[in-house]
Amino acid sequence: MKKIQKGISVPADSPPGRSAIDLSAKPLEIDQDALVRTLAELLEIPSPTGYTDRIVHVVAGRLEAMGVPFEITRRGAIRANLKGRVGSPDRAVVSHVDTLGAQVKQIKSNGRLEVVSIGNWSARFAEGARTTVFTESGALRGTILPLKASGHTYNIEIDTQPVAWDNLELRVDERAESVAELEALGIQIGDFIGIDPQPEFTSSGFINSRHLDDKGGVASMLAALEAIRKAQPVLPVDCHFLFTISEEVGSGASAVLHGDVAELVAVDNGTPAPGQNSREFGVTVGMADSSGPFDYHLTNHLLRLARTHGIEHQRDIFRHYFCDATSALEAGNDIRTALLTFGVDASHGYERTHVSALVEMARLLTVYVQSPPAVPRDNAALGSIEDFPEQPQE
Repeated sequence: MKKIQKGISVPADSPPGRSAIDLSAKPLEIDQDALVRTLAELLEIPSPTGYTDRIVHVVAGRLEAMGVPFEITRRGAIRANLKGRVGSPDRAVVSHVDTLGAQVKQIKSNGRLEVVSIGNWSARFAEGARTTVFTESGALRGTILPLKASGHTYNIEIDTQPVAWDNLELRVDERAESVAELEALGIQIGDFIGIDPQPEFTSSGFINSRHLDDKGGVASMLAALEAIRKAQPVLPVDCHFLFTISEEVGSGASAVLHGDVAELVAVDNGTPAPGQNSREFGVTVGMADSSGPFDYHLTNHLLRLARTHGIEHQRDIFRHYFCDATSALEAGNDIRTALLTFGVDASHGYERTHVSALVEMARLLTVYVQSPPAVPRDNAALGSIEDFPEQPQE
């Protein structure tokens, strides 16, 4: 049962201190074709953590083309700014442009390279990957292979070799059979290695590629921004769209937040798998990750928005997961956090999602930025118990 007051939907049993849903706000129309084109462009830009300058320039160029004002931190995290009726406290939505990758660990005497991973991903998915090695003197192509790669040489040992980064090497597509020849090519320890995405967009709407985590989230946020700039809705509070550069190694949004942000919604990949409730369709709302539950009131605010506006969604909990929202809390920020995900099958491997999940994500973001703050009392960082929200007890 609900009470309707001046376009506001208020659940009859709504706990004290919780915002209502503004029925005058509607999800904005998302240009699916443009979203897919943006994702395809982003996927083709190598951006392992630590080597993200190029993709920062590309995302900044997209924001400039839309006329969205933005700022960049020293290392390249982006904060795009949308004005609302109230300037402080405000809210933020965040995704990350950095991806998994690798670095040169050692230059080997057989003319190949030992590699070490950037981010947490299995050597199983590195085997056979086509790569680009970025040296100071230019880019070189190559392939990551098991140490025992030829069945004609090693017979069944190619199947019994353990899956481990120590059992991989990178074969450079140049004439190099020694350390000296590799060094003559300009290769040095620590050089970054980009992993080819190998994207494929099917007529049924599925998208197969490496690095959908989190370039799918970035594409959804840019599509939502385009819809917001086109429709020009009046936003209740300032909103910042953040694009971070180091989520895959744990620091994420900690460097680009400022003290006025009261709500932070992370946009990242969910994990469809046995024992999980995530799907490759609709938005999966993360209720908790490895750090514990997300904020009760902000998470339920997003769930009510999805229900009210008919946005396909489900809930899930991720036990082996870390996101930008978690890094923001671990950095000491006293903010409400929530996690919205698009289902990515085989995450951190050769991934797959469906375009409808990215569109639904963008739609939910457009209605979220039009909604009032989840907890009105959050306009004060410190205050009395008056108007402090309550969670249901009976």
